[in-house]
Amino acid sequence: MQHVIIVIHLMLVLALIGVVLLQRSEGGGLGIGGGGGNFMSSRGTTNVLTRTTAILAGLFFATSLILSIVAGINRAPTSILQGNTPAPASAPGSAPPLGGGTGGLLNQLGGGQPATPSGPQVPQSK
Repeated sequence: MQHVIIVIHLMLVLALIGVVLLQRSEGGGLGIGGGGGNFMSSRGTTNVLTRTTAILAGLFFATSLILSIVAGINRAPTSILQGNTPAPASAPGSAPPLGGGTGGLLNQLGGGQPATPSGPQVPQSK
């Protein structure tokens, strides 16, 4: 059902773009030519393209709402506070947290052994 609504929605988008591009420009939007005399004339407010644009815009709005409702029907609510696995509680006698023991965090992660370089050494001044 969702695919059918998406196809109808896309056809409405294309039709709306076409109807808007077919309309005659009033010329006053950018201050180019024309005057304010034709602003609210009876001829300009109720023509077929204006009504078609309004109808297509309403249908576009309706299909957008329907698509958002259909997309949210099967979605299960989730919480960012409750993860899949709860955080383990520290038991008495367990290992100390990283960085809390001796040697520092890097030594604990590296197994306590300092890393020896395998490549050539850079000469150091004395």
